[in-house]
Formats: sequence, C-alpha cells, structure tokens
Amino acid sequence: MTSLSVEILAADAAEPITSAGNAQLGIAVLAGIAVIVLLITKFKMHAFLALTIGSLALGAFASAPLAATIKSFSTGLGNTVAGVGVLIALGAILGKLLADSGGADQIVDTILARTGRRGMPWAMVLIASVIGLPLFFEVGIVLLIPVVLLVAKRGNYSLMRIGIPALAGLSVMHGLIPPHPGPLVAIDAVGANLGVTLALGLVVAIPTVIIAGPVFSRYAARWVDIPAPEKMIPTRPSEDLDKRPGFGATVATVLLPVVLMLVKALVDIVVDDPANGVQKVTDVIGSPMIALLAAVIVGMFTLGRAAGFTKERLSTTVEKSLAPIAGVLLIVGAGGGFKQTLIDIGVGQMILDFSENWSIPALLLAWLIAVAIRLATGSATVATISAAGLVAPLAEGMSTGEVSLLVLAIGAGSLFFSHVNDAGFWLVKEYFGMNVGQTIKTWSVMETIISVVGIVFVLLLSLVI
Repeated sequence: MTSLSVEILAADAAEPITSAGNAQLGIAVLAGIAVIVLLITKFKMHAFLALTIGSLALGAFASAPLAATIKSFSTGLGNTVAGVGVLIALGAILGKLLADSGGADQIVDTILARTGRRGMPWAMVLIASVIGLPLFFEVGIVLLIPVVLLVAKRGNYSLMRIGIPALAGLSVMHGLIPPHPGPLVAIDAVGANLGVTLALGLVVAIPTVIIAGPVFSRYAARWVDIPAPEKMIPTRPSEDLDKRPGFGATVATVLLPVVLMLVKALVDIVVDDPANGVQKVTDVIGSPMIALLAAVIVGMFTLGRAAGFTKERLSTTVEKSLAPIAGVLLIVGAGGGFKQTLIDIGVGQMILDFSENWSIPALLLAWLIAVAIRLATGSATVATISAAGLVAPLAEGMSTGEVSLLVLAIGAGSLFFSHVNDAGFWLVKEYFGMNVGQTIKTWSVMETIISVVGIVFVLLLSLVI
C-alpha cells in the first residue's frame, strides 16, 4: 500500500473536522458539487479554480473551521500530485515521443497495410488501444483523427464505421487503464494495487471495447451516414521526417511499462514473499514510476534516435510534452484536495451508513456516484477523482481484487453519456463534421455503452473475485 493510501486511511480513521450530522453532510456534499458544476458550466471557470472554491464551499456548508478546510485541501492536493504527478509527466513524454517520431504513424500504417476491408473496424480498435495506452485522450484524438478520415475517404467507408472503433479504443484506455491520470488517482485514493487493477482493467476493457467499437459502429453508421469532411484532413507528423522507427520496436516500447507492471503483479501473486530476491527485483522494476521511466529512456533510442532526432531535438520534444499537462496536473491536484476535504469532514461514514441502509453494493454505488458527477461536470477526470474520494472508506476490509474492481467501477461511471458540457464532445463533433444531434446519436451513445458494459463486467468479475 502506498504512503498516500496510508494517509488517506489514517485521515478517514481520525476525528472529522466538523460535528455535523449526516443530513447536514449530505447537503454540504451536494452544495459543494453544485458549486463546482455551476462554476464550470455557467461561468466557464477553469476546473482547477472551480474545485478549489468548491472545496472551501464544502467545508463551509459542513460548518468546518476555515483553517481546517484549507489544511485538508492543501494536504490532499500535495499528496495527490506527489503520488501521480511524476507518472503523468512521464506518460506525457512517452506520448510525445511516440507522436513526433512517427512511431504512431508506423503502427497505423503497418496494421492497415495488413488488414482487409472487413477487418478495418477491428484494426482501428487495435490501433487506438495500443496508441491510447500512453496518450491523453485529447492527444490521442488529434493524432488518430487524420488516420480515421484518410482511411474512410480512401477506402470509401462510412465515417462512423471507422471512427467509432477508434474513439472506443481511446476512451476505454482513458477511463479504465493506468497510467492514465483518472485511474491512477483512483488507485491512490482507495489504496488499490496498480498491477492487479491493470490486469483486471484489461479483462474488462477487451469485451467492452469490442461491443462499443466494432459492434456498435454498425448501427452508428446506419444512424449517421456521413463522408469524411475534406477540410479536416490535416498532414501527419511523420510526413516531415526522413525516417521513422520500426513497427516492432515501437510496439515494444509502448507496451514495456504495461508488461513490467503486469510481471510485478504476477510475481506478487505467485511468490507472495517480500523477502524473496525475485520479488524484490520485480517490485522495483514493476513500480509505476520505474516502469514508465524505463519506457521513456528506451523510447529516446527506439523512437527518438531511430527517427534521426539529435540530442537537442530530443530535449525540445521532452520540453514541449510537459507544458500542456500543467493544467491536467492542477486539476488532478485540486481534485485530490476536494477528495481529502470530503474525507476529513466525515463523508466516509455517511457513505457507509447510506450503503448499509439502502443495501446498495459498493461497486454499484461507486459507479452511480461517478455517473452523477460526470453528467454534471462533463469531466471524466473530475468525476473519477471526486467519486474516489467519496467511496474510499468502502475499500476498508475489501480484498485486493475487490479494491481494484472498485477503481474500475469508478472509471466506468466516469465515461457515462458525454454531452454538451464535455470538451471531448465538441472535439469529436468538429473533427467529424457532425451536428449536435448526430454527435449524441454516435459519440454520446458510444460512451454510455462503454460505461454500462464496463460496470456489467465489473459486477460479473465481483462474483468470482
């Protein structure tokens, strides 16, 4: 268990910073979330500021001392950034190397060259899932949309038949699979084992992405039959390069951190002896930071140098990769502060009482809370962070597998029905040249399918774990 998890459990076990009853705490939580939603949707305020103000409002509505609320928020922010900040930065560097070196284009071109017409939607799922592992969702969309449009145009495919599988692959990776920011924060918040969560996440992700991608795209293509918009087909990054990395080396680099983390999880289960030499080694190389750091260092050679990058170009690539994630880090940190404030005012006990009185399974409750916050704020990351803070106390007494399923339930809920308050909604709408109604019938429905199918498979796994 990480130090952050220990601190969270300690905070939960400590006396709350307010003596408010469950009714007042319930009102305070709803009011705090309402403030965040109002600031983001009505006043278009940045999520970092909205979460900060919402945390202070939460403490005020719960009658907690202002100084104690500020301390809780600051502690949560610091612990969250300390826990996942480096991982987000390393993931951003790996993603930038993959994009700028032409490694992503190499994966795309190799798979498409070996795929027949009937297998093209399945190829798009595979491409999006592999590329989506180290990339932020928005970056993945920007990277893959040109490919989707080119394939649809040259092969005379319905845009939805090709586009929906690609979007499904990216979205599932974003919501369920670490090292994406949302799953990482949820893992830290509830004290889950990253390797086990990754392994179970893949078990849930594979059938989910198949149903929401190639299967649903058949219906989406009938509902919205549109061609690829000519004006949205931009140039690809690798067109300016003299050479680019090999397919095998690129795939191996992208999958390296996943393999290292899965090896650690497997050794932990099979050996289960902290004094064992093999387990000591895998505990180090399979830790998220070392696994991602190893992939970045390897990627500088297999991706950067293979594309002919000089040392100066590599340095510039790393520098450019870090600037765009400042906002993400601040939002994640503020979400951690909001989560810690929730815990410290005693919401954990309120949630425990609620779940016992209403006999709602913890996994379903976690999913419903994430769904509600996702619908209200439009942000999968904010939904994941807030829901993880609310249900963290439920993880006490759970087995390692159950805690990992709790993370996946939150992740599935955070993807439910993307609509007009989600930046991703407008990104997809504009790139695909759709109107609002068409975007809802395709993109929004696809996100809902991912969420519902995801929680169904999580609940099925809970029957055997």
